[in-house]
Amino acid sequence: MGSENKEQADALVGELRRQAAGRLTVFIGAAPGVGKTYAMLARARELHRQGVDVLIAIVETHGRGETQAMADGLPQLPRKKVEYQDRLLDEMDLDGLLARKPAIALVDELAHRNAPGSRHERRWQDVEELLDAGIDVYTTVNIQHLESLNDVVHQITGIRVSETVPDSVFERLRDIRLVDLPARELIERLNQGKVYLPEQATQALQAFFSPSNLTALRELAMQTVAEHVDADLREKRTARGLAGMVIQRHVLIAIDGKGQSEYLVRAGARIAERRGAPWSVVSVDTGHSADAALHAEDLEHAASQRHSMAYVEQQRQIEIDKAFALARSLGGETEMIHNTDITQALLDAAALRGARAIVIGRTRERPIARIFNRTLTQQLLQRGARYELTIVSTPQVRQRARRLHDLAGERLAKGELSLILLATLGAVAAAAVAERFVGLEDLSTVFLIAVLLVASRTRMAAAVITAILCFLAYDFLFIEPRYTFLISAQRGVATVLLFMAAALIAGRLASRLRMQVISLRAANTHATVIQNLARQLSKAADLGQVISASSSVLQSSLNAQAWLRINGESGPSAVESEFTEKDLVAADWSEQHGQASGRYTDTLANSSWWFLPIRADQDTLGVVGLRFPPGMGRLSFEQRRLAESMTEDIGQAALRARLVSELEVARVAGETERLRSALLSSVSHDLRSPLSSMIGAADSLARYGKDMSSEDRLSLLETIRVEGERLDRYIQNLLDMTRLGQDGLTLSRDWIGVDELIGSASRRLQRYEPTVKVENDIDPEIGLIHVHPALIEQAIFNVMENAAKFSPPGEPIRVQAQAAEGNTVRIDISDRGPGIPAHERRRIFDMFYSVERGDRGKQGTGLGLTIVQGIVGAHMGAVEALPGPQGQGTSIRLTLPRGEQPGKEV
Repeated sequence: MGSENKEQADALVGELRRQAAGRLTVFIGAAPGVGKTYAMLARARELHRQGVDVLIAIVETHGRGETQAMADGLPQLPRKKVEYQDRLLDEMDLDGLLARKPAIALVDELAHRNAPGSRHERRWQDVEELLDAGIDVYTTVNIQHLESLNDVVHQITGIRVSETVPDSVFERLRDIRLVDLPARELIERLNQGKVYLPEQATQALQAFFSPSNLTALRELAMQTVAEHVDADLREKRTARGLAGMVIQRHVLIAIDGKGQSEYLVRAGARIAERRGAPWSVVSVDTGHSADAALHAEDLEHAASQRHSMAYVEQQRQIEIDKAFALARSLGGETEMIHNTDITQALLDAAALRGARAIVIGRTRERPIARIFNRTLTQQLLQRGARYELTIVSTPQVRQRARRLHDLAGERLAKGELSLILLATLGAVAAAAVAERFVGLEDLSTVFLIAVLLVASRTRMAAAVITAILCFLAYDFLFIEPRYTFLISAQRGVATVLLFMAAALIAGRLASRLRMQVISLRAANTHATVIQNLARQLSKAADLGQVISASSSVLQSSLNAQAWLRINGESGPSAVESEFTEKDLVAADWSEQHGQASGRYTDTLANSSWWFLPIRADQDTLGVVGLRFPPGMGRLSFEQRRLAESMTEDIGQAALRARLVSELEVARVAGETERLRSALLSSVSHDLRSPLSSMIGAADSLARYGKDMSSEDRLSLLETIRVEGERLDRYIQNLLDMTRLGQDGLTLSRDWIGVDELIGSASRRLQRYEPTVKVENDIDPEIGLIHVHPALIEQAIFNVMENAAKFSPPGEPIRVQAQAAEGNTVRIDISDRGPGIPAHERRRIFDMFYSVERGDRGKQGTGLGLTIVQGIVGAHMGAVEALPGPQGQGTSIRLTLPRGEQPGKEV
């Protein structure tokens, strides 16, 4: 598919998705008091008169009489009381609104923060849930509440707005309406007390509501509305396949977590929005965080160092996490990249996404790096010539002291300083010993080893400091003239300069190699956990095993309690018993809406569990809950990514288990249909034959009975009786098979002789087949057996009847009974027919097999031997098909347990 067709398809899909869900209409203004709520209510009254189902979910009039008058007469939803700190607060009744489900809901103040204990932290999250439920929403918002404009508004007004709305909410716009009022008229309304109370109005005029601020905010509001109108027009034209709208390519924003990440995300999002381009935020992990953790483990005695380094890395990770969360709320993508080469990592990320622009921040001065063209900006300009590079400067001016701190990288911990001093002093001592006792003249190698030692255990900044100290010590103590920094000979100058260069290069290489090892170790840990999960899930045969294996791996890998619920099945039950009502509500919400909730989120955050939806393709199959130790702070990006990756794999395994289950159900249904078809085929033939004979004989008696002799009449009556008994046997076989298949067979055991069972079956067979001969060979010492007499007689009869069908005329059926090993009795019933091939002998006990093939041909329903197997199996016996005596015919062997002897407890 070409790029143009793909863009059109994406636009069509987006348009269809927006039409399938509720649509959002936003009344936006530059400042409070311009009349947004009034305009929304006026539009609602007009729709109400037209018969549209309009409902006021929540509207804040702030005591304005004309606004209240506009709200009167419109249906209103009662507000919900929320208790907080011994006070009752009024909030929107979200559940009541979802149950009422009007065509249009009026939800004022989109940026409002809900009372603690509400389902969502912010009202815009409530609005998203309403839109997902198919309810159209009319809402109001001021321009300063847009998340991407937060920094711009702060620069204009000097006020930082805390209640913000992510720009991604505006992706669901049906309409955006600018409610505008000139700055002079708004100030007049403020003076008249129509916006705030008089004392509040005075403060507002001195701060936010200055003429210059209002003018700038009006311009910003109009620009924002125009951008959204342009974006909507561009998408609609693209969906219709119209040309003329060139959409810019991807914008890549790079952050480093060192004091300006959120500002950079907002600035980059605005750049991408103006271009109508998708965007993403990336951060490159060069291994510093892992290096700090590993170094802290190596130097266990340096507790202060570990705490200091851990704090620095934790703050950096927290900043990156916040920036990533902000980016996702604004509609961007996020990724953490592991690579020691930041420049190459950014260029690879840009190429992967088809980006044309890279946005980076200018955070610090690096004079030395600038001289050698080693700054990130210079490297990107040299190696990424085809990219547009945008450098965004932070609004804060860094002090000179901060520059020195940045030049050194991160502040050195006490443990690192101790290692630097110990390595330098150790090198000095080793060089002195080597010079005096070994006679070593070139001592630079000793100091070089010290630099390598520090570089292999710390960061590059520490290695550079060590190299400088070793350089000074080498020059001061071992280069003539000694105890001065003067160098008398050119050879000495060359020696110390070469040492300095070698120390810096070696330190850089050692530090870089270590960072690569640490980065690979972190990536390997992630891959190992995912591989272990995949291995455990591959062994899971059903959904229960998937849940058990997943919860076990999640607990061991994330050091957290884990609970899963997939397709209604949950576990472990011990963990579920600890759930509170808030936990269950959060779990249900995540599964229903396919979004995370609980701890570490803004939705139902009062729960101590973090719930993630288990998704496969576009379906939500269930939810996984994770509870980390109470004292644990924010999750790192790596922990979040690992948990989300494991949840995705669990979703695929659950989907696979469900598909296997569905295939098994389909297979059973197919087998059932095959058996049903075979039964109908058998019934249509084998039951019709005796019925036809009986009907024909009865019809002959009815028509010609008076003219027949008594012998003819008796012959026809005998035909009716024989065929009726034959039909009765077929029906009895079907009933017995039904009882066996439904586990409804009840054994009423009694003691009976084997000769009695065989004799009764023989006499019964000869009534049906008078020409059949039966030869009995019964051991007189065989005694009694403890069985259900009627059932065992039926089994013996079925085998004898089957043998009679295939014995040649005049050839007898041979029945032999004798005692066998293990307190059992063996009954062999043999015929002299054509026999059964070895590979077919197991199949003759299959239901309806005679319909297809076998030594029984097509002379019965194919249930006789199947019933025999069921009856003998119910007695804990066995039945098998063997070659006949002397290799001729077939022998069916029944092996039955004898049971306890009479007189003993049974």
